[in-house]
This record gives sequence, C-alpha cells and structure tokens, in this order.
Amino acid sequence: MAETTLIPEAIHALAEGRHGDPFAVLGPHDTPAGRVVRAMLPGAVSVAALAPDGTAHRLAPLHAAGLFEGPVPAGGRYLLRIDWGGAVEEVEDPYSFGRLLGELDIHLLREGTHRDIARCLGAHPMEVDGVQGVRFAVWAPNARRVSVVGDFNNWDGRRAPMRLRQECGVWEIFLPRLGPGAVYKFELLDPNGSLLPLKADPVAWQAEPAPATGSVVADTAAIRVAPRPIPPGDPAAQPISVYEVHAASWMRGEDNLPLSWEELGDKLIPYVKEMGFTHVEFLPVMAHPFGGSWGYQPLGQFAPQGALGPPEHFARLVERFHEAGIGVILDWVPAHFPTDTHGLAHFDGTALYEHTDPREGFHQDWNTLIYNLGRREVRNFMIGSALHWLEHYGVDALRVDAVASMLYRDYSRKEGEWVPNIHGGRENLENISFLQELSNVVAERCPGKLLIAEESTAFPGVTRKAHEGGLGFDFKWNMGWMHDTLHYMERDPIYRQYQHGGMTFGMVYAYSERFMLPLSHDEVVHGKGSLIGKMPGDDWQKFANLRAYLAFMWTHPGKKLLFMGGEIGQWREWSHDRSLDWHLLDEPRHAGLQRMLRDLNRLYARTPALHALDCDPAGFRWVVMDDAANSVLAFLRLGPEGSSPVLVVCNMTPVSRSGYRLGAPAGGAWREVFNSDAAIYGGANGGNGGRVQAQEMESHGLDASLVLELPALSTLVLTPEE
Repeated sequence: MAETTLIPEAIHALAEGRHGDPFAVLGPHDTPAGRVVRAMLPGAVSVAALAPDGTAHRLAPLHAAGLFEGPVPAGGRYLLRIDWGGAVEEVEDPYSFGRLLGELDIHLLREGTHRDIARCLGAHPMEVDGVQGVRFAVWAPNARRVSVVGDFNNWDGRRAPMRLRQECGVWEIFLPRLGPGAVYKFELLDPNGSLLPLKADPVAWQAEPAPATGSVVADTAAIRVAPRPIPPGDPAAQPISVYEVHAASWMRGEDNLPLSWEELGDKLIPYVKEMGFTHVEFLPVMAHPFGGSWGYQPLGQFAPQGALGPPEHFARLVERFHEAGIGVILDWVPAHFPTDTHGLAHFDGTALYEHTDPREGFHQDWNTLIYNLGRREVRNFMIGSALHWLEHYGVDALRVDAVASMLYRDYSRKEGEWVPNIHGGRENLENISFLQELSNVVAERCPGKLLIAEESTAFPGVTRKAHEGGLGFDFKWNMGWMHDTLHYMERDPIYRQYQHGGMTFGMVYAYSERFMLPLSHDEVVHGKGSLIGKMPGDDWQKFANLRAYLAFMWTHPGKKLLFMGGEIGQWREWSHDRSLDWHLLDEPRHAGLQRMLRDLNRLYARTPALHALDCDPAGFRWVVMDDAANSVLAFLRLGPEGSSPVLVVCNMTPVSRSGYRLGAPAGGAWREVFNSDAAIYGGANGGNGGRVQAQEMESHGLDASLVLELPALSTLVLTPEE
C-alpha cells in the first residue's frame, strides 16, 4: 500500500464505514508532499485523477476496501476516472464541492422557521459550480454517520457519506451526474455506531409505489402549480360543496387496477363539474406503506403516493381541476405516523420525530407514533409539509385529520397512561400552539387558502382566530350534527317522534363555530354499511329517506361534504380495493338519486339564502321545530339584503300530510323550486304542482301562511315568486 499522511484510525474508519467527517479526509487536501486526492470507492480496480489539461494522475490504493490516494495539480476541477473492472466511469468528485446549504438556510433550520423546507432538505437536481447533479440534505443530528445509497453506488454506505452541518444537525452532499428517477435511501449509524435499517427520505418529493420503500429523485424545480384565483370575500359566505374521494377506488380500470393521476383526471373532473360540486377532497394522497390505511398513516409527507404516477402528474391533476373551476382539498395528517422501520421511527437511532415516552408518543388505537410537535424542528417539518401542498402543488385547502387526538393528552387513554401538561391539565399545549402557528403561517403565506378541522369534541374556539385565543381553522367538521341526524334517520319512522331533537339540536350550537356538515368515508366502513343501507324500510322507502335527508342537509346551515358513492345509492359498504358500483346507474332509482344531488348542488350554489349567511344567526329561523308527532320540520333560510328567503319543509314519515299550514314571511305566490319526491328523482311525484298561493293568515309568528301537501318522506324547498 502507498504511503500517506492519514493516520491508521482514519483509514480503518473509512474502510469500515464509521468515519463521521468524510470531507475532512476525502477529496482534495493540501499535505506537506503537495496537493492530494483521496477517494473511497469499494470495488474499483484502479482510479486516476484527470487534471483540467487532460493529464491523468494515478491514485494508489491505501486500503484493500477501496481507499485510494494520489497527487493532483493545484487549482481547477478534476475528474475521477474509475475502472470498475471493465466498465470505466469519469465523474466529478463529490468531495471536491464546498458547503451546500446557505447560512440563511442553516439559521432558519436551527430556529425551526424555515418555511420552504421542501426546497431545502430532500433531493434536488441542480447545478453546482457548473456541474449537474443532485443535492441531498437530511436532518439526523444524533447519527454517527449518514450516507446516500442507491443503485448508483451499489447501495454501499461507504461510497457517499455526507457532511454534517453541526449548527443544525443536517447532513448534506452533492452527487454529480445524478438526475431525476434515481432511487435512493439513507444509511445511518446510530449514536452507538450501530447500523440502522435503510431509511427513506422524510422530505422526498417522490416515493416508490408500495410495497417498495425507496425514495425517488424528482424534478423538483418543475413542480409548481399556479394558484387558483381565490373567490373574493369571506369563505363562510361562499357555496362550498365537497365531493370526498379515495383516489385509488373511485373508479378502477382493467384488472381492477387503480386509475393513474392522468386517467383519474379524464374521468373525475368532468364528473365533479357535472355534479355541481365546488370542491373535491382527496383522502390523503401522501405516500403511505399500507393501502388499507387509506393514506391516514402516511410516511411521505411531501410525496404523492407513487402507485398512481409521478408527482408532476399529480400537479397537473390539480391544475386541471382549477381549469375546470373546481377547488382541491387534501386530507393531511399531522397527528401520527406508522412505525415502519424504513420511515421516521427512531430515524437517527433516537426518538427524533416522536416522543421518547410512549405515554406521549404512542397511539394505542392505531399502533402509530405521535409527532413531538413541541420540538421546533419537528414543528418546522410539519408546517413545511402543509406549505408544500398549498404552495408547490397549489391545493386550495387542507382538511386536518384527527385534531381531537392532538388536543388532549389523555385522548383514548386511561388513568396513569398519560402525562399531564406543565400545569397538571389534560390539554396538549404544545399541539395547540402548533395548530395556532400553522394557521398563522398559512394565513400569512397563503391568503385565501383554507384549513378545515376534523375535530369531534367541544374544544372551544376551533374556528376562532389564533390571535384571539382560538386554533385558527376556517371550518370545523360538525361531527355532532352528523351523528345526531344519522341516528334519527336510521330509526324506523314510527319511532322518530321520540328522537325529534336529533334533527333540531344542531341549531342550538350551529353558530358556536364555522361548520361543515360531513357525511364522510368514516360512515360507510368498518361494518357500518352504506349510506342508503342505513335507511329503514323497503327499497322505495330507503331511497325516499336518503333523498329527504340529503335535501335536509343541503338546506341546513353549514358547508357540505359527501363521500363518493353516497350520491348514487351504493348498496355495498365502501372498500378501498374495488371501484364504486357505477353499474347501479343503469337502474332509475339510483340515477334519480344522482340527478337529485346534482340539482341540489346547483340550487345551493345559485341561491344566496342557502349559503351566504351559513355562519350568521340572521340566516336561519325555525318555522316548525316542535311537531314531533308528525315528524315535520320547517325553517327559513335568509340571505343578504335584497335576496329572496327560502322555506324548507321536511316530512320524515312515510305518511303524506295534506293541508299542512305553516307560516311564511310574505304573501303572494310561492314556487316549489325543489321536491325530493319528484318523479325524475325516483319519487311518487307528490307535492304542490310547482306553485302555491300564500294566504294573508298569520301562522307560526309570521304574517302569511301556506297550506301545503307534504309528500311522504320528502323535503320541499319554496321561494316567493318574483
């Protein structure tokens, strides 16, 4: 072996893959004997350094494991000519490049306020000193050594150990002549020097389709979707009708394979537009290892799931929705992550992203780990993920999953299984602070983009501004309304009179938050059956019940959300492994239900009284709320000054009501603009012939009144004739 100034310990550490500061010994270095280059290339037969003038300088072997050293002229960039035993490669030396992350990046990472972490960490194709390649950066402050591994270096962690930026715990390296499409992972030694399972990149923009677990270098510079123009004014005054979709099972192709992002766009976009929904909401599209989690146990918080196509195709899908005038909402999961060894769990050999104490860091319900959002770097990681989807992919809103589990330290835990906060209470102060910071950052950087909370408790101020002590969400799912009304609708109509409050109680607290009414995927899984399957009675009554219920929902204060399949009366419980039963639309009742939902969306969007004062008590008045004996409800929806009022009447029994008098705010003719019992929807065509004359007779505290025919199991909508 050749002579060298390297100490034996350094040589052995490089050969064994234990050296934690490779840039101190590899690459070009000035020595008493002149400038030398050292390269660690296991498997190489010979190595030479090519000077700018083309002369070759042989590097002599220092260790049989593949460590070489030799002279190189001072100044200028050189190439390494590597003979791999027949194949010869010429490439720039990764260890000839200086520090990569700027001082501002380092400062912001250290203090946990780097708002574009997706373009700072991860893998990014770029040019450095005139050389094309990929810059890698990963946070792993407690690791002894971190390397990038892939097919490009035979998955050998000795080939590309990274430089540690001590100030922020981030490791970095630039690998020349690498580009998009390369599959990679990180190889780490834990604080004790033990080799960890290979780790996927936490900030990868692209992931291999499961069950493969590698990260993929994406063309990150090309992924940026122009933001959709934001409708002017308060979102609470806008019509928001959301179609909730699981991308891999909405519709399937040949051999029951999921549609690609491109194929999905070809079919889903025109469907959503024709149906009149204002937004589509995707169950989490973030890369996840197990399809049966539906995305709610994600590991790739920056990468769309790989099975449906590359990230640029997902970006184009968002763009196409925007071109059709449809907003895009993504479910986003900051509460927990799975324990898969290739993921975030004990990422650098320590509890880095999760809590150390399982009483704080392990979800017993889901067998997942809980993000330590009290740690500034983890908080920065998650806020960076949220901004990634809002800014780089241009999505219009995030629906934040499992907020209730984030707010309370004793969530789903028994006495002694949780750790109180610093004041001895059960509130999770760190997570509350995180959600407030998230809402402030989104409001500042993404004005007009929405945050929606899935929150099932009575925690106060979910939709109050953070600076006023709230969490800062724009809307909250009204889980109480959903549970109460579904419980009512599931009852045999003969017993509904005893559950009447299930339909009226929601108005007691309707203005305590800004609400969205959800009939989500959670109601049609885990043995709960389908939406239409919950309805009582024979098939005719089931359809009538569901039509009346959806019409009640669409006219009730609150924005709307419906999970796919509910609009066609899918009989089977939803399964993520198969398509919706689109063949049902060949049957008139299913097609009628779909048509009714389309008409409801259009009525809702064009009628200010049905949406403009959704979050204002001035927009609602009960007309009949106490007729439990007949299971009849009637209420007025009121819009801004100058708009027409809307009268909604529901008969939730299979008995028609003839000559039913109820109050109206104005005399004259009233038009029946919607009737869930219409024949075109599959009903019996009962009702009032499309028009009824109000009488100058006071009723229910109003100056005029209408005498109506109320079809069985129906919802009617009437407006004064102009």
